[in-house]
Amino acid sequence: MRILAFSDLHCDRDTAARLVAASDDVDLVVGAGDFASQHRGLEDTIAALSQIETPALLVPGNNETEDALRSACAEWAAARVLHGSSAEVDGRTFFGLGAGIPTTPWDWSYDLTEEQAADELAGCPSEGVLIVHSPPFGHCDQSLAGDHLGSTAIAAAIESRDLELALCGHIHESWGTSSEIGGTRITNLGPDGALLEL
Repeated sequence: MRILAFSDLHCDRDTAARLVAASDDVDLVVGAGDFASQHRGLEDTIAALSQIETPALLVPGNNETEDALRSACAEWAAARVLHGSSAEVDGRTFFGLGAGIPTTPWDWSYDLTEEQAADELAGCPSEGVLIVHSPPFGHCDQSLAGDHLGSTAIAAAIESRDLELALCGHIHESWGTSSEIGGTRITNLGPDGALLEL
């Protein structure tokens, strides 16, 4: 399976157009959150992406809510929003969880606490692919100051399962980085997108 995966578009419609063009050559498109910027521009960004006809799995970031993303994607036939839920694609299970985890310092942000995230992640299957907006703590999550800003709940979920891949975004300074927990490959995607083979 060939996957085009990205995160953190933040209303960049030029990059969205490039992702649309690249989507013809893959089996699945994954969007790991932050299509909007502080809850603005979501509909226009999703409208640009909705030209993608390849199956697409999306999770909300901390810049848009689950409900807003579902509403914006209502006319995009190829897209499915995951948030504490899973989907089967070509025999593989993909589980998604969006939002900022742990809670961010911004009052506008769509966040979950570590406890809420752990509850949602309890439904993650033991195998497959995890799509999250926030990275696991200690992996692909460093700020410019060198602080780890990821989620302990996500790290624990990966550690306790035999997942093939975990895809994330959120921490811009770590875009394009990769890591591993056990046998699980972790990638912080960024807006330009990554081509991945499963």
